[in-house]
Amino acid sequence: MATFLYKLGRLSFRRRHVIALIWVALLTLAGVGAAGAPAAGNSSFSIPGTEAQKAFDLLEQRFPGTSADGATARVVFKAPSGEKMTDPGNKATVRETVKELSDGSEVARVTDPYQAKAVSKDGTIAYAQVSYKVSGMELDDASKDALEDSAQDAREAGLTVEIGGDALQAVPHTGSSEIIGIAVAAVVLVITFGSLVAAGLPLLTALIGVGIGVSGITALASALDLGSTTSTLAMMIGLAVGIDYALFIVSRYRAELAEGREREEAAGRAVGTAGSAVVFAGLTVVIALVGLSVVNIPMLTKMGVAAAATVAIAVLIALTMIPALLGYAGRKVRPAGEKSRLFGRARGQDAPAKPNLGSRWASFVVRRPVAVLLLGVVGLGAAAVPAASLELGLPDDGSQPTSTTQRRAYDLLSEGFGPGFNGPLMVVVDAKGSDDPKAAFTAVGDEIKGLKDVVTVTPPAPNKAGDTATITVVPASKPSSVTTEDLVHGIRDAGTEVRADTGANVLVTGSTAMNIDVSQKLNDALVPYLVLVVGLAFLLLIVVFRSILVPLKAALGFLLSVMAALGAVVAVFQWGWLSGLMGVEQTGPVMSMMPIFMVGVVFGLAMDYEVFLVTRMREAYVHGEKPAQAVVTGFRHGARVVSAAAVIMIAVFAGFIGSSESMVKMIGFGLAIAVFFDAFVVRMAIVPAVLALLGRKAWWLPGWLDRALPNVDVEGEGLRAASGDDDGDRQLVRV
Repeated sequence: MATFLYKLGRLSFRRRHVIALIWVALLTLAGVGAAGAPAAGNSSFSIPGTEAQKAFDLLEQRFPGTSADGATARVVFKAPSGEKMTDPGNKATVRETVKELSDGSEVARVTDPYQAKAVSKDGTIAYAQVSYKVSGMELDDASKDALEDSAQDAREAGLTVEIGGDALQAVPHTGSSEIIGIAVAAVVLVITFGSLVAAGLPLLTALIGVGIGVSGITALASALDLGSTTSTLAMMIGLAVGIDYALFIVSRYRAELAEGREREEAAGRAVGTAGSAVVFAGLTVVIALVGLSVVNIPMLTKMGVAAAATVAIAVLIALTMIPALLGYAGRKVRPAGEKSRLFGRARGQDAPAKPNLGSRWASFVVRRPVAVLLLGVVGLGAAAVPAASLELGLPDDGSQPTSTTQRRAYDLLSEGFGPGFNGPLMVVVDAKGSDDPKAAFTAVGDEIKGLKDVVTVTPPAPNKAGDTATITVVPASKPSSVTTEDLVHGIRDAGTEVRADTGANVLVTGSTAMNIDVSQKLNDALVPYLVLVVGLAFLLLIVVFRSILVPLKAALGFLLSVMAALGAVVAVFQWGWLSGLMGVEQTGPVMSMMPIFMVGVVFGLAMDYEVFLVTRMREAYVHGEKPAQAVVTGFRHGARVVSAAAVIMIAVFAGFIGSSESMVKMIGFGLAIAVFFDAFVVRMAIVPAVLALLGRKAWWLPGWLDRALPNVDVEGEGLRAASGDDDGDRQLVRV
């Protein structure tokens, strides 16, 4: 592989005009496609195989024309102080609003609060339910404007009016903090390279890669039903890895220049060595992201595949466009150790190299491996303690900022009708196989009324055929509570008894039941996902490092960092620690897909640092250095760059904490803190400590396995042999 990438690097350096033209053309093509495509909305949410989804599909069949998947809006009215919604003036205002809402071409139906008895017991709050013929993603702006205008007219008449539901769901924005993250990355690059030109190359290529990836996602959003969150997450991961991959190749290029090589040769060797690490690091990220498809949640699969495609683009750009741009930059990119005049003089070319911070730190760890190892493990273990209290759920309007009308509508409904009113359960009774469907409907309703935590059970509403009915159940507790989850399981258990007696099948659906089913599905998929992703990456790392214990140590270190990161997420978003600083207005359960998504993304990113750092150590070891000295050598060459890459990635992820979307905010924080733990605690402390303790055993590989594995030559051994640089002191570690 190193030889092929070496040739690719030299070719890209020589044919830089062609390479640059190709990437600019791809960026233009993707941009044109995105400009002509409909804006991304909220993708349809289906969970194949769950009871809630089966009930939803049954409603589509048995209640045709009801637009079960259509957008909904709850227009909530509150009377002025001292008045009631049943007062004649307020009543007239509400009915006029209902009439206005009914005029829309996409409106399926609007319920009158007074006919539907949707007025609170104290008479101060009422709501009208608006159902649309199309989903929230397909809803026209004219329909949204009409909804807001009707609410504004009622406000001008003196009522407090807020709108909940998914009809007004907006595309999330990330805010200025995303720009701050990129600015921090730029500063780190300038400090690392001591050159504005060298610092600008990773930023430029990363932005081009993300531009192609996100524009491609936008262009295909409507055809593939990709939500707005998909492009946001692809941007987040694409920026981070794009900058990092380019950073490693530029850094290696400068090191090759410092050894006296010509620029084209240096570019080829940089791509042949650091580029090999980039390929394998990118593969681990792609495996982790594409592996999300095993969960069988379409939305999560699309997010993973889209982000993986962006990572693949980042790898290709790093391997081709970076050497092309290095060709354009010429002498403006200086050898390692030299800085531009703007940053002062560096040491002379003949001056002896002093131990840098990385080598001094590695020397300390090698002398005190047990103490460093214990401190790192205990520290991460302490950070992971809150993860034991992890509660999972999906965000609803109650997790929105208090400044939004959706959140204010949620609070008004809780105030007027109880906390459970925001998460009603829909019970679908399929009595097609029953001898007496009406009796079955009644039996189900009576059974539910006898359960705890039930406030309201509506009479069964059968379809025209009379073989299926819906029953709405309002819990006493809020949708995200454990009590409501117990109620859902209680209804399902009661349905089993009813089925035995009447032959009717009872299914529970609705957003609350769907959230519960999603959480369970994700929990069930976590272990198979871990086995698949970690197993494949473990095999890949065996090929890269030609060792058993190094990949095993990498996987265990990852588990430590991801558990510590989950503990931090629980502490902030569930317990409320530092929630004000993070802009978290409402604490609650952690998003259901957070653990499995964090496992996937963090594992891929963690392996980046493992590959970049440890390949340098192996490179030194196979050329004759003792194991402890190889650790120090690896840190001397790689610690500064890996640290810079980690800071950049943390800055990019942290930039998304300013998002208005709670899911993006949580993922941004979780990934940022996970990279911090993994890069600076696991890879910079635990890894060298373990390697120092293992010594030569770290690089042990059975002889039969060594012969069976393909030689991918990540260290660039073939390049040295071809050029006569090989001094013949390579060690073959076999047992």
